[in-house]
Amino acid sequence: MQTIGLIGGMSFESSVVYYRLANEMVRERLGGLASAELVMHSVNFEEIVAMQKAGDWNAAAARLGDVALRLQAAGASCILICTNTMHLIADQVASRLSVPLIHIIDETAKSLKAAGRKRPLLLATRYTMEHGFYADRMKSLGVDVRVPDADDRTIIHDIIFNELCAGKVLDSSQAKLMEIIERERANGADSIILGCTEICLILDPNRLPLPGFDTTAIHAKAAVDFSIGEVPSEKTEAA
Repeated sequence: MQTIGLIGGMSFESSVVYYRLANEMVRERLGGLASAELVMHSVNFEEIVAMQKAGDWNAAAARLGDVALRLQAAGASCILICTNTMHLIADQVASRLSVPLIHIIDETAKSLKAAGRKRPLLLATRYTMEHGFYADRMKSLGVDVRVPDADDRTIIHDIIFNELCAGKVLDSSQAKLMEIIERERANGADSIILGCTEICLILDPNRLPLPGFDTTAIHAKAAVDFSIGEVPSEKTEAA
């Protein structure tokens, strides 16, 4: 079993889910008391949020790149950035590594294509929905991502940062998200991407009016596949 390296803390609420899923998946596949070989570096999210708000993505890339190198030095055979938004700088981080960076967008696109879904609705932070890196990479992989309108993007962003990242899961916010999904289903969306690693805390992908794709679970599964040798993974190339 190869060691998984997790860059966590963005937020720690979802990092807990990554840790639990990776261990549950390994135990299910290998049986007995098997658990995942992994190392995690959990960053101070407040510092990362400040970089996001300032648009200082180069500083964020340098910070996470340093963390990734530490995980590699600690024995990690692959690296995961445990958040969708910070994949904006994933190629910069990957370019500093000699081990694979397992890319959350690539893995999610594979799952969508395997299920025959081509017009998914992306629920995510404003950065992920608006900066173009997510939709552009998905399009290059044959998936046409849709995003909600500006008002709905604000609602989703605020739920993520003001509630889910702070450990608050509110029924009223779940209802708002379901209203957004229903509107976009009427507009032609054929599936839902839970495109923030905290959204699985408030929405069950198996209980949505359209097929749901939980990026947290998809990403964790890709790491476990790599770790136990079931699916090869190529090193992400720098842009």
